[in-house]
Amino acid sequence: MIYFRSDYSLGAHPKIMQALMDTNMEHTDGYCLDRFSDDCTEMIRQWVGKPDADVYYFVGGTPCNTTTVSAGLRPYEGVITAATGHIYVHETGSIELNGHRQFAMPTPDGKLRPEDVEKALLHHEDEHTVIPKMVYITHPTENGGVYTKAEMQALSDCCRKHGLTFYVDGARLGTALTWPTNDLEIEEIADMVDAFYIGGTKIGALFGEALVIVNPEKFDDHFRYMIKRQCALLAKGRLIPVQLKALFEGGKESLYYELSKKENELAIKLAEGVQAKGYKLWLPHQTNQVFVIMPNEQIAELEKDFFFYTWCPFDETNSVIRLVAGWGSTEEDVEAFLKAI
Repeated sequence: MIYFRSDYSLGAHPKIMQALMDTNMEHTDGYCLDRFSDDCTEMIRQWVGKPDADVYYFVGGTPCNTTTVSAGLRPYEGVITAATGHIYVHETGSIELNGHRQFAMPTPDGKLRPEDVEKALLHHEDEHTVIPKMVYITHPTENGGVYTKAEMQALSDCCRKHGLTFYVDGARLGTALTWPTNDLEIEEIADMVDAFYIGGTKIGALFGEALVIVNPEKFDDHFRYMIKRQCALLAKGRLIPVQLKALFEGGKESLYYELSKKENELAIKLAEGVQAKGYKLWLPHQTNQVFVIMPNEQIAELEKDFFFYTWCPFDETNSVIRLVAGWGSTEEDVEAFLKAI
């Protein structure tokens, strides 16, 4: 069975496993109160160009998103997201569980734009309605789309104009940063937003995400209390920064950029290959997710040898499949799929 289902179906890159082994027998305090956490935090601050940023570590994206959104909103405030946003579609109501409404705005391509934010603000009239107070996006989008610098800046300007907190989910941020036409650097993202996280789980780590809070005044001043309340404060906390330091160290020359670039290159080969064989893409291809329209009968046949995600129906006889190139995917995997179709 060849896996194109997700980019976290393997364990961790050998360099990350080695970092865990090298530090395994050292005693430290728990809950990220250790030298490994301190070192990784300082490295991330320098990398993103924010020496005063707060950095926190989470096992995965859902606890990171749930904690950050909850810490950035009062009980009567809500968050604006695209209708395809991860917090709206794939996090099982965790935002609502904490008492916050989501304003899910339909978009043609999964990107949120200033006009969508402006429209969502119309939902608030007075004390009888929830106040939209935060804007959430994923970069890249759930459909694999990459925000340009102009698009991200426009959203940032809109948020500042209306006093909204701007938060970016970066589960696959590396694939956006290494996409061939990308014009947006991580330091520029840090200048435009109030908080963002850099994902490791989907780009080579065993698990782990680093939340960077650029403007702490926008969030609860007892943030670690919020992490604990969300059941997200890991006792063996050093296991996350040990991995992320091995992944992020070196900036643009890091393993993180190397693996992200590899994912994109394999996905490009997949996208070009399926189109060369006459298949159509559901959306223009960007980053490591490729969405292909295929006949349902052929999908059933392919599922005997390939593990992928049937994303949604396209019409009565065709569906959209999602093929994800992971850090451990190979040229041989791609060639096998192209040969099979």
